[in-house]
Amino acid sequence: MLSVLVAKLVATAAVVIGVSVAVGRMGPRLGGILAGTPIILGPGYFFMLQERSTDFLQAAALSTLHALIATLVFAICFVLVAGRFGIFTSLVLATGSWIPASLLFSLLPGGVWGGLLVYGLVLLIAEMIRRRLNLKQTVVVARSGWFDLLLRGLLAGILVSIATTVAAKSGPFLSGILVGFPVGLFTIGWTLYERYGPDVARATVSMAQKGMLSLVAFAVALALTVEILPPMATFATSLLASIAVTLGIFAISRWRTTVR
Repeated sequence: MLSVLVAKLVATAAVVIGVSVAVGRMGPRLGGILAGTPIILGPGYFFMLQERSTDFLQAAALSTLHALIATLVFAICFVLVAGRFGIFTSLVLATGSWIPASLLFSLLPGGVWGGLLVYGLVLLIAEMIRRRLNLKQTVVVARSGWFDLLLRGLLAGILVSIATTVAAKSGPFLSGILVGFPVGLFTIGWTLYERYGPDVARATVSMAQKGMLSLVAFAVALALTVEILPPMATFATSLLASIAVTLGIFAISRWRTTVR
């Protein structure tokens, strides 16, 4: 058991750190596209597709979708409190909002489509709050330091290894919830707050809300295809759906910039 946990932790951490380094070296356009891929959901479901049944995976993907709705709540809370409190208090409050939200949203009826509808509504609220606060979209160009990379990789590796090995024995609900925890927003909010202050951290986290649609696409595609496709075909389809959404968001953003 311990060797399996360590292997998954190291593999996931290597993927997360590798992608994070690549993002910093590829420039803002290609790096932004790569950053939108499911670098934590991907390894998590790669392992689960090898080990778990179709029913387990469908239920886990739905739990992940619910956890992603809760991540919007995390982002909203962080944006609202980070301007008033220190980084650790802000992260504690944001994480404290994510935990009950993920449990509450897990009770939603309607399966995948019901989850998508609620996600859209919460995203609309998050965007309204972002515009209401009128956060300055400060452009910051900085590569992650080794502390940032190791922290992100370690947190992701721990979550994925526990979710796919230990929590999986308790059922798909806990596994799906854990791999949906906002490791990226947590570490990005932390490091940007420490380096550049609350305004940059709040603005960045608020802008990441739309980018999360790529993760939603991954979870939805997996839930819809796992019953009809082989495991690796399911994984590839989910990954392609995520990348397609990221490219769509990028194209729309470029078009709006050109129009203005």
